[in-house]
Amino acid sequence: MRNIKRLFSLTLAIFFVSFSFMNVRIAKAAEKKVLTGINTRNYNSNNLKQYRDNPILNFLKEMYDVNKAKDINKNSHKKIEVGMLTDQGGLNDQSFNQCANKGLLKAMKEFNLDYKVIESTMCDDFEANLETLAQNCDLTIGIGFMMNNPVTNVSSKYKNKKFAIIDSSVNCPNVMSITFKEEEGSFLMGVIAGKMTKTNKVAFIGGKEGALINKFEAGFVAGVKAVNEEAASNLINRKTVKYADSFSDCNKGYELTKVLIEEGCDVFYHAAGGVGIGMFQAIKEARDNGENIWAIGVDSDQGITMPKYSEVILSSMVKKIDTASYLATKNVVDNTFKGGIVTLGLKEDGVGYAESSKVNTPKEVLQIVEKYKKAIADGMIKVPANLEELKNFKKPEI
Repeated sequence: MRNIKRLFSLTLAIFFVSFSFMNVRIAKAAEKKVLTGINTRNYNSNNLKQYRDNPILNFLKEMYDVNKAKDINKNSHKKIEVGMLTDQGGLNDQSFNQCANKGLLKAMKEFNLDYKVIESTMCDDFEANLETLAQNCDLTIGIGFMMNNPVTNVSSKYKNKKFAIIDSSVNCPNVMSITFKEEEGSFLMGVIAGKMTKTNKVAFIGGKEGALINKFEAGFVAGVKAVNEEAASNLINRKTVKYADSFSDCNKGYELTKVLIEEGCDVFYHAAGGVGIGMFQAIKEARDNGENIWAIGVDSDQGITMPKYSEVILSSMVKKIDTASYLATKNVVDNTFKGGIVTLGLKEDGVGYAESSKVNTPKEVLQIVEKYKKAIADGMIKVPANLEELKNFKKPEI
């Protein structure tokens, strides 16, 4: 008798488990059958009355609605996943990657999303690292122009995923390319350098030479030329222009700066990521030894992000990279993400000069900077974006 009771209980349990799995499918079918009747030409009020008065169908419909609501609620609360891949400078480069990270940390907090970072140490790892992120992330962001080919390849493979690249453009429908008019912000740094130099020897240190970093160089040289043609001469013939062929080699930045200081340069502007840290080190040593040498930073307000060197930094060309990374993420959250190119310049408030500039740069110099800033934003001055355009640049009158 005891065994019979156990068998009955087990059979009953199996029945209820089976019923729970089937109720949603049955209810859905029942609902479809009734609603199909309602939506045909044979519809009459009895269809609806029979549906409403049938307790079994009502019960099954309620079960279906509850489960459907649970599924909708579950999907609506699914966290968006965003991944970022740094270039060789690393996450703590005190510059480009760190700025992008700042924007994504803001987005993570504001939108309650999941955020993952992979730091690349070698260019050869870019594509594999991007693919690792793309497999799980709703949005994958590549930082730097060297990500161009890897982002192109991976985004083409994962066409149902969204990608963004900062500082380059990729012609794929699922990629948002965010670029900046670096030449415009760099022009303002050239104005500061041209006004602050005492030796009329100004230097530019770049990372890896290419079209992007040439934009910094061309804009900077044009800015110097606008206010101090003599100081611009050695930049134009590139005697005081050096490239480190790296964005992470601090020692290389230090060595290049020491050589240029010995050659008489007294104001330095870098567009070299982590290489710039070595430049700051060399300039701080020179100032500690009584030399009147100045530095200009890039991408973020390095007078604030690098307090150790704040006393030697006149200004920084600020690229609002945090705004770019935040914008791409917000577009995914808002479901307004579109592939294509977004370009931010002075007019769009995408570039500019750092707030901390007022600490070491005289007020009268910043007033001149503001005049040129307005002239560029208003379209009165077309800043050269490459070395060829620089050759034809004439000193503007404002």
